[in-house]
Amino acid sequence: MQLVVARIGRAHGIKGEVTVEVRTDEPELRLGPGAVLLTDPASAGPLTIESGKVHSGRLLLRFEGVRDRNAAEALRNTLLIAEIDPEELPEEEDEYYDHQLMDLDVVLADGTEIGRITEITHLPSQDLFIVERPDGTELMIPFVSSIVTEIDLEEQRAVIDPPPGLIDDRAEIVSSRDEERDDEQGDDA
Repeated sequence: MQLVVARIGRAHGIKGEVTVEVRTDEPELRLGPGAVLLTDPASAGPLTIESGKVHSGRLLLRFEGVRDRNAAEALRNTLLIAEIDPEELPEEEDEYYDHQLMDLDVVLADGTEIGRITEITHLPSQDLFIVERPDGTELMIPFVSSIVTEIDLEEQRAVIDPPPGLIDDRAEIVSSRDEERDDEQGDDA
């Protein structure tokens, strides 16, 4: 099975290093020296990692055969893909690979069907489930523990406890002006 582990960013310096946007919780395992990665587009690879280091909070990689800035810049926006065993599980108990979460049914705690996970988007602050509803519309559900309360791989479902307005238009809007108005009306009575 193939797993996208990073996206190559801009060239760094003149010796062929590139910045990478890490898309794995296990960069030391997937992006270490000697790792051979497939690429998207396929014509850019496969690439073998020669070295890596963290500089100013960003991971920098150098690939075998990429020796100058022009060659590094030519790799910009290339996805790096690791081949993994489909039976392999993340080290932490409450971590999941994208392929484990795809196609899970999304339900409320009472069993009400919301939809099915069709995509997972990785943002800097959090991950999002893209959920297709039975009527064909899509929802974005933040993959945070306060909203996604349970992942049950055996039952193939994700249980959510959404705040008002996340899955429907019935958001509760409370402002201090409403409360002041209610207090004034109570004084007039």
